[in-house]
Amino acid sequence: METVMLTLLRTAILVLPLAAVAACHNEGPAERAGESIDNAGQSIKDAIDPPGPAEKAGRAIDRAVD
Repeated sequence: METVMLTLLRTAILVLPLAAVAACHNEGPAERAGESIDNAGQSIKDAIDPPGPAEKAGRAIDRAVD
């Protein structure tokens, strides 16, 4: 009986964090609006101080990962 309980506990420990991460993947309207504001701020900053090639590559990687 203890073995069954231990197995269930281990399974729950592995599955619950995955479910939590999957639930957080949906974007709501507030998050999209925040991203738009962030992008606008970044565009203004880039107009004043243009990014170099390394920074451009880093941003492209960040966008691909998101």
